Amino acid sequence: MADRFFPNVLPDFVPETTQHEQQEIGDTLIKLLSMPYSSLSQHFKRTALDLKETVTLETWGITSQKVSDFTLYCGSLGTAFLLFKSYQLTNNTNDLSLCLAIVDACNSASLSSRDATFLCGRAGVCALGAVAAKYSGNQESLNHYLTPFREIKLSRDLPDELLYGRAGFLWACFFLNKHLGEGTIPSTTTRAVVDEIIKNGRALGKKGGGSPLMFEWYGEKYWGAAHGLAGIIYVLMDTELKPDEAEDVKSTLRYMIRNRFPGGNYPASEQDRKSDVLVHWCHGAPGIALTLVKAAEVFGDDEFLEAAVDAAEVVWNRGLLKRVGICHGISGNAYVFLSLYGKTGNVKFLYRAKAFACFLLDQAHKLISKGEMHGGDRPYSLFEGIGGMAYLFLDMIEPLGSRFPAYEL
Repeated sequence: MADRFFPNVLPDFVPETTQHEQQEIGDTLIKLLSMPYSSLSQHFKRTALDLKETVTLETWGITSQKVSDFTLYCGSLGTAFLLFKSYQLTNNTNDLSLCLAIVDACNSASLSSRDATFLCGRAGVCALGAVAAKYSGNQESLNHYLTPFREIKLSRDLPDELLYGRAGFLWACFFLNKHLGEGTIPSTTTRAVVDEIIKNGRALGKKGGGSPLMFEWYGEKYWGAAHGLAGIIYVLMDTELKPDEAEDVKSTLRYMIRNRFPGGNYPASEQDRKSDVLVHWCHGAPGIALTLVKAAEVFGDDEFLEAAVDAAEVVWNRGLLKRVGICHGISGNAYVFLSLYGKTGNVKFLYRAKAFACFLLDQAHKLISKGEMHGGDRPYSLFEGIGGMAYLFLDMIEPLGSRFPAYEL
């Protein structure tokens, strides 16, 4: 199990110091952690923008602007999303223009796709295209993307999960409404999807196990963010739930909390209650912690916040993974602390996010080059590679505004 993560020997806290005091420090990681945050955030910014250029070159420039994988998860749309994030922070219109150019190529590549989610389907292309067009002031382009989005039809055999299912389409709807205005995608559309998800979850929940809601993906009853309960529930909480639906959501989360591992981590699935191995956003404590923070915000229940804090301890102790990415790497795990910092204002969580991010800043390239850290099967992608690290560093500039990409709205 330990071969999945580096032992966390990071100090529990490192106070910020003056520039003179930093010169006395030999360890580069400790020196980073001791920087005043105003200086460190500029360091994150410079590195993030350099990484953005590298990612763009490798996924767009060197490929002669050809799209082999259009998805946001590991394909070209992830580069466009990173450029959009950079534009939001820097107001660099070149980033926005390049974002739109990549979206346009992804649009052509996705025309025959039947996948309808934000992360892995055509909904992501159309939603990001419409939003980027709005920021560029191009109404014609906005309509060019919004019209086909509104024409997306969900098949009856679609799963309910986030990456390929109804929850992933629903998230795209909420993304559009956030940036283009409430009602852009009408509540009649989103409510129909919510109704179907709740109906399916209740039907499987009634078949036993004790949870009011349960879902399957390829026969497996997953718990995590990518394919299971945590991801579906997170998106459901972005809508106005009926009282009985809210109770089912809360009771499902309580079921998960009751049945977590003794050490605080969560099973990957209903069928796999003994393998306490995965500490990822996709499976395990990190993704579930983000959902619990959301539940604490939506329902105001301290039990969910307490459970999120417990899950964050697992991430601190076992989440310094030997991978760099957002989905199953250090970059994604750092967002647990950012989310808790945003919710609680407790600087302990900001420090822990900073510690994970500084570990990447100081060590990632060296460890990848030595073969001690996995750079991702798609090494420049948003969810597996250094694209995700760049996105995290951009979020570290203004941590209270951070959002886990394509999960936290």
